[in-house]
Amino acid sequence: MARIPSFLRALAAITLCVSVAAVPAPALAQDNLEEARLRKIEAEIRALQRKVFPGGDTRYFEPEIAAGETARTTTTTPSTTAVTDILARLDALEAQLQRLTARTEENSNAVSQLEERLAAIEEAQRQQAEAAAAAQEPAEESETSASEANLAAMTGGESGETTEEALPAEPAAQEAAGPTDERLAAVQAIAKPESDDAGADEYIYGFRLWNAGFFPEARHQLGIFLEGYPEHELVTYGRNLLGRAYLDDGMAEEAARWFLRNYQADKQGRRAGDSLLYLADSMLALGDTNRACIALAEFGETYPALASGRLQDQYEAGRQNVDCD
Repeated sequence: MARIPSFLRALAAITLCVSVAAVPAPALAQDNLEEARLRKIEAEIRALQRKVFPGGDTRYFEPEIAAGETARTTTTTPSTTAVTDILARLDALEAQLQRLTARTEENSNAVSQLEERLAAIEEAQRQQAEAAAAAQEPAEESETSASEANLAAMTGGESGETTEEALPAEPAAQEAAGPTDERLAAVQAIAKPESDDAGADEYIYGFRLWNAGFFPEARHQLGIFLEGYPEHELVTYGRNLLGRAYLDDGMAEEAARWFLRNYQADKQGRRAGDSLLYLADSMLALGDTNRACIALAEFGETYPALASGRLQDQYEAGRQNVDCD
């Protein structure tokens, strides 16, 4: 058998080794490709998880930067989250609350200053009213009060106690002439109220007649009310309105009697203060300025609340119409 040359044997050995080594190469390359794809998919899943669940638990999501590593700087601005939005809104609310607190303190201080000024003005007015009342009191050495002296002067020195008198009769000439048909029709057109309070109905009907300018008819109706219901709660209104029905009709003397009677009968009545002022007007209409001043002084002393409240304008007008020393 012929011997194979040595170089041929060496070449065959090399070829065999290359063939053996080349057999697993496709499988090894395929394994590397699958590993790269798997790593890419895993990286994309982690990125997706970080996008969907920002700040996720490290137990499930691996941190991008491990402990000890230096964080990579970025030039992008981090996006805001719900927590940062809430914190920003809380900061804005706190700032607004601080502004409101400061404004409330300023308003409270201003109100306190206004209250102090108002209290000072009221005290000054009260002192002026007391000084004016003291200056108007008559300089008498008797022990009678100013109210009693004023009433005595207005009644011509008689006692302040009065009794109910019959209504003054209307002028005979007017009764003889009688009302015209037109006047009767106008009076009848004024409705008389009908309610459960008959006394109030009588007074209201008299008020409607007076308000319509039918003064004689109003006086007659108010007389019916006062005679029929002397204890009614509106009796102070009735006496005062009866005096006005005389005063508005040019009968100042009769008006003065009813105004004075209403004041003397019940000084705490709802229309007692009004009657004093109308009494001053009646005295001025009669040319008696002295008694007008007495009535005004009595009103200012007895009814200071009315003098600075509901009847202030009428009181000031009366004082301007007469010169009281």
